[in-house]
Amino acid sequence: DQALLRPGRFDRKITVDLPDFKGRTRILGVHSRGKPLEPDVDLEAIGRRTPGFSGAQLENLMNEAAITAARKGKSTIGWEEIDGAVDRIMVGLEKKGGTAMLSARQNELVAYHEAGHAICGALIPDYDQVQKISIIPRSNGAGGLTFFSPQEARLESGMYSKQYLESQLAVALGGRLAEELIYGEDFVTTGASNDIQQVANIAKRMVKEWGMSDVVGCIALSSPQSGGPFMGRSMGMRQTQWGSKIMSNVDAEVERLVNNSYLTAKKILSENMDLLHHLAKTLVEQEVVSAEEFQMMLVEFNAKVVPFDVIGNEKNRDKLPFQEMPASV
Repeated sequence: DQALLRPGRFDRKITVDLPDFKGRTRILGVHSRGKPLEPDVDLEAIGRRTPGFSGAQLENLMNEAAITAARKGKSTIGWEEIDGAVDRIMVGLEKKGGTAMLSARQNELVAYHEAGHAICGALIPDYDQVQKISIIPRSNGAGGLTFFSPQEARLESGMYSKQYLESQLAVALGGRLAEELIYGEDFVTTGASNDIQQVANIAKRMVKEWGMSDVVGCIALSSPQSGGPFMGRSMGMRQTQWGSKIMSNVDAEVERLVNNSYLTAKKILSENMDLLHHLAKTLVEQEVVSAEEFQMMLVEFNAKVVPFDVIGNEKNRDKLPFQEMPASV
């Protein structure tokens, strides 16, 4: 209730941030007391796996891992139980039946989709590290997931560079591009719908809110705030009515950002097709690929980072994965 927090009622407010790596490790130490962990379980490794987790989530993690171990009839808690508990907190339960409920072709398609995300994420500059790749369907509707571990400093500051955001666009498009390269444009699926919505939203905010376009400049073109003119600090605020030329430049810049990221992702996957096939095949066979296994694949196939400057500033609309940006974003 905001009325309860008016000035004068509470003179001092204490903001408690989410724990950093050291804080998470110590919290895990508290909540692991009395729980028999296997010798190879490292609390620091769990702390690195859980950026952004609150203390309550870390407590829940250890409890979930203990419950899972007990259901299996185990007397100790191992990495398998802890890893499963992290996934459950982040993305929900595994669907009953798992990949066995899907056809071989569906599993293969999901494997290529997730492999596309992972390879783009690993071979593009200034992006998060791949933690795990899975094609096990989840209760939240995801057919598969690629887990990335954000850098601690980036997560704590909440500040993201233009390079990072451009990389995020390319990684989001990597799944759809993998489908396109393997099966052809006529056989891509709706599995990338959320990715495309994410791409459209980020690209628009880069241009309209964050001033990351040299053509448009450092101006705010975001939607007007809701509410009338007599709403506290918003009183009298109105959005500037920009001319049609600026709005046309906005559309062109959004298109350029998306197109450059699309072409970068396409170059990454096209130059690493052997890695793409191998990773997808491994996912179909074992359902999950760990960070260590994926890193070994990158070394084995001599995969190299592809910088953005190799693409240039292409604006060919016919190379875009869609002809117009989604109107609903």
